[in-house]
Amino acid sequence: MSTQISRRQFLSVLAGSSAAVLGLGLVGCGSSSSSDSSSSSSTASDSGVAGKKFVIAMDTVYAPFEYTDDQGNFVGIDVDILNAVAEDQGFEVEINSLGFDAALAALESGQADGVIAGMSITDERKKKYDFSDGYYETYVSIAAKAGGDIKSLDDIKGKTVAAKTATIGASCAESMKDEYGFTITYFDTTDLMFQDVLTGNSVVCFEDYPVMAYGITQGNGFEIIDTVKGDYSAQYGFAVKKGENADLLAAFDAGLADIKSSGKYDEICAKYLGE
Repeated sequence: MSTQISRRQFLSVLAGSSAAVLGLGLVGCGSSSSSDSSSSSSTASDSGVAGKKFVIAMDTVYAPFEYTDDQGNFVGIDVDILNAVAEDQGFEVEINSLGFDAALAALESGQADGVIAGMSITDERKKKYDFSDGYYETYVSIAAKAGGDIKSLDDIKGKTVAAKTATIGASCAESMKDEYGFTITYFDTTDLMFQDVLTGNSVVCFEDYPVMAYGITQGNGFEIIDTVKGDYSAQYGFAVKKGENADLLAAFDAGLADIKSSGKYDEICAKYLGE
């Protein structure tokens, strides 16, 4: 990114025109590796979770990580990774598609055993949750309606932008608002945030790059005008409530290492993001 922005440690971290994805095959799956595949992993028999069933909460619309396809099936990178890890480690999962904020609330109230929802691992969140090794690396994209007048960051000065509550994108927008003098409108879901830009209420939205890039391939009507890395790059992680479900967390890490080693992880990424 050519423009300098003031940065602070972030608090947290669709489908849906014809703009091309820039370098999509190079992000995320190819570089998300906070764990080494050679690290020790539990087998299904000694992980403490074999034969058990866990309720896992997810977002509802966050393609390509979780979303409903044209056949009505709940699919995505998170869904496939979770199922592959569960199969590898010999436990069962019941997926609850709740929305991001509701998923965290379910975890905190004990209604869910874990959350996987494109959630970034941050120091602030570590105060409340225990995280797995990172399973995907992401950064922020700034996207405008394709074919419109917004082509650079200079064009957003003094206007209204959109961001999703409690995300890296929101933190990134907050760090830039004084410099560019814009107002931020917050949304609980990605689809509502996208709609706000497409209808002209906001001029751009701040979104995780793979989510936006995938959406562009599906004809969502956006184009990326800039990206922000550095402090706004993050690893997505599977989370459990702090101090609870240690066996489940260990099994996720072990299963993640196994599916990376076997090539299954790369197959999942290629399925949604291409080679």
